[in-house]
Amino acid sequence: MSNPTTDMWIQYTHLEKLYGYLPGMAQSMPAIFGLDPAAYAEVVARYDTHAQQAAQQLLADDSFAAQVDALPFGADESVLAIGDSVTDDLQSWAEILRHLLDLRRPGDGVRVVNGGLSAHTTAMVLRRWPATLAQRPDWVICLLGGNDITRVGPEPTKPQVSLAESVANLRELRRIAAAQTDTSWVWMTPVPVREDRVAEFPAFQFGQSTWRNADILALTDAINNFDEPVVDLAAALGVPAAAELQGPDGVHPSLAGQKAIVTALVQRLAAGERRPADPDAVVRGRGWTGAPPAGR
Repeated sequence: MSNPTTDMWIQYTHLEKLYGYLPGMAQSMPAIFGLDPAAYAEVVARYDTHAQQAAQQLLADDSFAAQVDALPFGADESVLAIGDSVTDDLQSWAEILRHLLDLRRPGDGVRVVNGGLSAHTTAMVLRRWPATLAQRPDWVICLLGGNDITRVGPEPTKPQVSLAESVANLRELRRIAAAQTDTSWVWMTPVPVREDRVAEFPAFQFGQSTWRNADILALTDAINNFDEPVVDLAAALGVPAAAELQGPDGVHPSLAGQKAIVTALVQRLAAGERRPADPDAVVRGRGWTGAPPAGR
């Protein structure tokens, strides 16, 4: 019988991403959650079905389907999604994007890799970044910062990571990627929260963790000044996020919220982006112009 708490942990907790180098880690995941392999696989498959159904619903709109056709991913290219639990979610925007491409452009062989790591800050991802880049992704879509702005303790006085350090970490991720790969880059701003739900959620009360939309908007403003394409999720989801787009804890988007995120991403990328007139004004990889991929 399904256990909602266990299902939630499976949805967001993927230790094989962190400790996959340990022999037997992937095979041990069912036991870690107290399940046999078949029961564990059933939960994972259920979330994957949710993501696939979300993609099918979006593709029922012909204009949206045409935008998926116009996405600038070339044949056999890889797309690495990096982020925290908003991305690591088994029914996240990254999983829906994977299904959109598989359903609409099956012959292109575009691979979407979900590199989301729950509970990670920009500093934690930076520590793992050179090893992550060994995958040599053609594209990186970066949705980080939601854990940076977490405040902890009674009457907290600061976020976990300062705004200046968050921005420096994000820029350093991009600098390292440009030095080691020829990847193209897309930024997404943090997801706005519903502060009332955050305050009432038992796990956050126990951990004395909170989020403020003022902090999210400050980081959003900073990322919007970056030179490469930016998907503004504050504009897409609202501030606070619309009630139906946020889950019960006020931090993790509902499936409808994840659909709103991927919709904003697809619309932004399908619209295209011109390269800056001065190529030295921004650290970038290949860059792109929004023209259809070669051969399409």
